[in-house]
Amino acid sequence: MCPGFPRTLAQAQALNNLYQMDLVINLNIPYETLKERLSDRWIHPASGRVYNMGFNPPQVQGKDDVTGEPLIQHDDDKPEALMARLRHYKEVAKPVIDLYK
Repeated sequence: MCPGFPRTLAQAQALNNLYQMDLVINLNIPYETLKERLSDRWIHPASGRVYNMGFNPPQVQGKDDVTGEPLIQHDDDKPEALMARLRHYKEVAKPVIDLYK
């Protein structure tokens, strides 16, 4: 599952009160794929440029291509934190998914 909108049951109910939904798309992405993609993400804080070590790496490891400044990895993108985020999301998203089945 990939975070999107609505993320919570309250958001889904509010959305349903505003609009008649014709179609809902639920992307069922394996956790391992999300973990791999997100844990490989590094960012240049000043510009917001995003690199991915798997498919869009910087020219020099750990350095921004434009400025040469160091890249950072957000704590939320580290594998341990990422798995906790995904478990929490699954718990929160289940009622939304059930509503739209």
